[in-house]
Parts: sequence; structure tokens; C-alpha cells
Amino acid sequence: MKINKKMAILMAVCLLIMVALTSCGTESPQTQEETPPSDTHTAEAPPSETPTDTPLDTPSPSPSPSPAPPIYPGPEIDLIPYDEVVEHIFFHEVIAYPQLAFDGDSQQKGYDDYMVTVSEYVKILESLHRNGFILVNMNDVWSEYTDDDGISRMRRNTLMLPEGKKPLIISFDDINFYEYMLVDGFMHKLIIGSDGEIWASGIDPSGVDVITQDLAAVPILDKFVKDNPDFSMYGAKGCIALTGYEGILGYRTQSDRDNDTAEFRLNRMQEIARVRPVIDKLKETGWYFASHSFGHISLEGSSLSRVSSDATRWMDEVGSLIGDTQIFIYPYGSRLDGGDVYSTGPAFRFYHDLGFRMFASVGYEPFSRIKTDIAAVVCDRMNVDGIALRGSRTQYLRFYDATEVFDNARPTT
Repeated sequence: MKINKKMAILMAVCLLIMVALTSCGTESPQTQEETPPSDTHTAEAPPSETPTDTPLDTPSPSPSPSPAPPIYPGPEIDLIPYDEVVEHIFFHEVIAYPQLAFDGDSQQKGYDDYMVTVSEYVKILESLHRNGFILVNMNDVWSEYTDDDGISRMRRNTLMLPEGKKPLIISFDDINFYEYMLVDGFMHKLIIGSDGEIWASGIDPSGVDVITQDLAAVPILDKFVKDNPDFSMYGAKGCIALTGYEGILGYRTQSDRDNDTAEFRLNRMQEIARVRPVIDKLKETGWYFASHSFGHISLEGSSLSRVSSDATRWMDEVGSLIGDTQIFIYPYGSRLDGGDVYSTGPAFRFYHDLGFRMFASVGYEPFSRIKTDIAAVVCDRMNVDGIALRGSRTQYLRFYDATEVFDNARPTT
């Protein structure tokens, strides 16, 4: 068939239109916009860290993110002023597997004296909720201000709470997951799960790796508040008091003056990168931090040189990761300078110069005192542990009944 010149031109035009239509809606690889890499530290759990309450060799789908519960109290709940006692209790990390902690070795007595089991911890939380307590942030209880003479002082704030609720501060000492604990029935570290929430990883008594939200203090409280939002004022959880000599939260972020090899420095930097998103998530979900000294040193009677050296290292290696805090929790409950309630020595002033304003020791009754010579508060916390469960039932009845929460897995004494 012969094609005249006019028809050839018409066919060429049609072909060009078809090519243009075909390419519409697509972009060439050179012009397609690429998603920029994130400049924040994120943690997506690999398959071996997929959160599950079962051993990791059991297939389990990754959990889907669940919507966050509404923050309590909502605008429909009336708040009334509260100026009475603010209770403060504290725990250490909870015992996940009592059969490993109470196995008769040299550590057993310490665990029995200073820890609670998961079973006891959950029952205590239930009792606190039942008795009308509500978690508040310690930073909301006291605040610093400048008086009319230009002098910085501390004051106790009036809390606004739902009617019938009693404020409670909970703090947790040594959430560092020390090496000696790892074979004795405790979880090993806190992690971010594939659902974006805090989980704990560890090893069960049979040696199988486990990742769970039911065997460590932090995720247990997270779940409890999620199920009982009226147990927390505006999402407040607890204060985590950290040392630093074996890292924090299960990550070995500490320096080692006797090991400055390139391999050690690289591993430390990797651990720091891994813990950062965990810290961010904790702060995002109502947790806050305190210093517990770097080396868990007894401060009473310590020289200013020893105190300043320890504090400086804590600021460098822990404070640099968790951010600013005004809270210092005394190791062993031993007060700075031996008499910080009524006097202010050079070690206390050193910590004050670092930014600390609230100093907490240990006692069997609620106690706090605003110092008059310096902007600081000294207070006591009540220990919740085996010693209290065995010997101080009456003092704790407003919180829980020891006979109802006591775990018979504890050793007979």
C-alpha cells in the first residue's frame, strides 16, 4: 500500500502523541526524589529481637503498634489542690526468675534483702492503684524560684489532683543491669521493640533468649499504666537513678582507663548509639532520670576530691546521655557531708553547683525539708524490698499488705 506524504505526517504526529501519553505519570530515575536518610538514632528490632513473651525460637508475628491510651486526667475531670504529704517509695530491678536468684549462692541474701520478685512487684502496683495512689513526677513537686531579695530558693508546689487521689513518687535504683546480675535471674537490658515500645531482653533458666514486657520493672509499669491510666498523672511513670561504672540500662557505655584500644572504643561508641533511642523513648513516655553517683560510692565521710571526681565522671559519661537532671539519689542512703538536713558542706555545694536541687535518702516515714541556706530539698524514700516485706508490714499498710504480696519463692529464713 502506498502512503502519501500527508498520511505519513499524520501517522508521525499520532505516534508522538502516544509516546507522550505513555510516559505521563512516570519519572526518570535521575529526577525521582529520594527519601533522605534519617539523622536520628532509631532501633528496628532484628528478627532475633522481635518482641515476644515466648522463647525466640517460637514463631511469632511482630506486634502491631497499638494506639496510646488517653492521658489521664482529661478535661472532664475536676482537679482540686493538694498540699498534704507526697509519698515516695523505691525499688531496685525486679527478679524475673526467683529460682536463679535464690539458688543458695553468695548473692542470694542481697537479692532477698534488697529486691522484689515480679510477682510481688505486680501485686504491689495493683495495691497502690486500689488504694488511690497516682504517680506524679518528682520535678513537679518542688521547683526553684527567686525571692524578692534575688536569692534562689526551693518551694513545695501545690499539686492539682483528681478528688480522692494521693500523689506518689516511685524511683528505681540501679537500672543498669550489672554483669553479676545477668546469670542470677534478671533481664539483661531494655530495648526498643519492632512496635516502637520498651521491652526487656534476657535469658530464661533453660538458656533460651527471651524478649518480654512482663519480667522487668520498666515495661511492667508501662503496661500497668496503659491498662490503668488513672494510676498516672499526665502519663508520669518513675525516676530511674543511674550509676555509670558498668554503663546504663544494660548497655556498656562506660569508659575504661585500663583499656583504651580501638576495639574497645568502637564497641563503646556502638553501645552509646544503641542506648540513645531507649533513653529518648523512656523520656517520651513519662520516665525521668537521676544521678546515683558514678561508682555507687558511699558519700558520707567521702573527701571532696573523691566526690568531685566521681560526680564529674558521672556528668561526662551518664549525664551527657540522659540530659539535665536536678535529682540526686544517695547510694546506700548515706547523706552528703553526713548532715545535709541542717548543714551544707563543700561536697553538697559541689553537687548544687552541678545543677542538683533534690537530694533523696532512705527512711521509714515520708520526710522532706526545704533547706534555708541554699536552693535545695532533702527528702527520704521508703524502700520496698525483702527487708521491708519481712520486717515492716505495719509501716507499709497504706501501700500494700506484705502478707498478701509476699512471694513464697523467697528462701526460708
